[in-house]
Amino acid sequence: MQKVSFFKSIHVKLVLIYMLLIIIALQIIGIYFMKQLETNLKTNFQDSIRQRIELVHYSIREEMLKERDDTLPSREESLGTILKEFSTQDINKINVVDNRNRILATSDANNQAQVGQRANEEIIRKSISAETLLDSISLDRDTGKRVWVLAAPITDTVGPSGEVIGAVYVESNIEKVYEQLNEINRIFAAGIAMSLVITIILGILVARTITRPISDMRKQAQAMSRGNYSRKVRVYGTDEIGQLAIAFNHLTNRLQEAQSTTEAERRKLASVLSNMTDGVIATDRKGKIILINEPALELLHDSRETTLNRPIASVLRLDQEYSFEDLIHMKDPVNLDFSMSDTPYILRANFSVIQKETGFVNGLITVLHDITEQEKIDMERREFVANVSHELRTPLTTMRSYLEALADGAWRDENIAPTFLNVTQTETERMIRLVNDLLQLSKMDSQEYELNFEFVEFNKFFTRIIDRFEMSKSQNVEFVRLLPEKSYYVDIDTDKLTQVIDNIISNALKYSPDGGNIRFGFTVHDNMLRVMISDDGMGIPKENVSRIFDRFYRVDRARARSMGGTGLGLAIAREMIETHGGKIWAESEEGQGTTIFFTLPYELDEAGDWE
Repeated sequence: MQKVSFFKSIHVKLVLIYMLLIIIALQIIGIYFMKQLETNLKTNFQDSIRQRIELVHYSIREEMLKERDDTLPSREESLGTILKEFSTQDINKINVVDNRNRILATSDANNQAQVGQRANEEIIRKSISAETLLDSISLDRDTGKRVWVLAAPITDTVGPSGEVIGAVYVESNIEKVYEQLNEINRIFAAGIAMSLVITIILGILVARTITRPISDMRKQAQAMSRGNYSRKVRVYGTDEIGQLAIAFNHLTNRLQEAQSTTEAERRKLASVLSNMTDGVIATDRKGKIILINEPALELLHDSRETTLNRPIASVLRLDQEYSFEDLIHMKDPVNLDFSMSDTPYILRANFSVIQKETGFVNGLITVLHDITEQEKIDMERREFVANVSHELRTPLTTMRSYLEALADGAWRDENIAPTFLNVTQTETERMIRLVNDLLQLSKMDSQEYELNFEFVEFNKFFTRIIDRFEMSKSQNVEFVRLLPEKSYYVDIDTDKLTQVIDNIISNALKYSPDGGNIRFGFTVHDNMLRVMISDDGMGIPKENVSRIFDRFYRVDRARARSMGGTGLGLAIAREMIETHGGKIWAESEEGQGTTIFFTLPYELDEAGDWE
């Protein structure tokens, strides 16, 4: 380290600065003394006036209390004589006023006419009323100069009551005091101005030696903040600031190297994060988000502006269950349920702690995965296995019971044996239907089936199916047809669509009461046929309408099972209709019946397909 010479030392420069500060401090002290001088001059002036007024006050009181006779001059003349004796250059005017505010005498030779008139000065009235001396500084209305006004009550000291018999009103020329102060202020201001000029010149010369290298370092720091590390600070000397400039240049080189390394690592990290399919969130040691990639924003359905600097527990909606400290010690993944009322949406969060070598926790890394489909598949698989097991267990249990009864000798009873065998056969057929439906759904799921499309007139196709059910129905149910006369053609697999309509009409017949109606019809909406099959059955609760197309779902399980249903018919119907490019849905009101709708693409007439 180089040795700094005495005269180039920054300590000497600081001493010079302190000297300048002392000069400025002396100027401030001078202003303070000027203020004190003003106070003292005013006080001395006022004390001088008060002393003379005390003499005037005594003489006036004696004159006002003196008994008058014809040999003595009048009281007004005596008072006027006294006032003339005490008139000086400092006192502009002295008035004597009785207790009725009437002027008894005045020292103003030019205004003797006011003797005997009423005094208008408010300070006189207040002084007589308060029986105390009052004073104030105001402007003279004639000359516009400041005057010191004083009013002193005159008290009867001879009589027993000690009442106020009048007052002395004095206007003194205090403007001379202010003129003296102004002159002193002008002299002092000139001295301050000269000292300021000298101070500024010295300040510029001294400060320049310090501010120039500091200014260069400031410009370099600003350039560094913009990423420019090529600029260097000029070294002006070998003092402390010069050594600081040398160290600053070394720091610039080191920062440039570190910036290059950091930028390369940042680009690698940004490339990795942007190409990851999983969401990644990083926090600081307080749990606030400092980094989040695009997949994480998409998974959270949020923006970068609203997530950065927010607590991660709040963003992940875990703040009600876990604190940031809990997440740090979290070993197992946590499922985040962002599901809406009708849309499931589940994320899985895995947490990893960022720690220094000392073990100090520096943040938290969270990796997000969308497991909605996985959870949905797992749930459907569990429900499917449970439903299939339940559906198979019921007929097998029934068959087992009847076969055991037959094995125990019931086959010898001619009345019971046929019934038992009939039940066993019915349950066997039910299991066969269930297995066939499951195989059909399996083929649909794996798309291992083919559709044989043909162009048919939907009016006739739909009518034939309705006729078949109307001829074979057993209960007292009336079919109402609301079919248009115009012909519409559809390109369908007639076997598959027949199976769909058969299933819907079968369900309508099962749940329709005797004397009820089943209505059939279709309309045209947006190049689609909308087919309607409606019954007057028991209806479906509103919360269950959207689930009747799920596999194995039954609104009334006991009744559906007793009627031989497998719970897969409407699920198969949905797969079939969607394969044909349409949609199927239900509308129902509990106790009012149910209506099934499905749509199909259509052509107006058969010739249109060839034109």
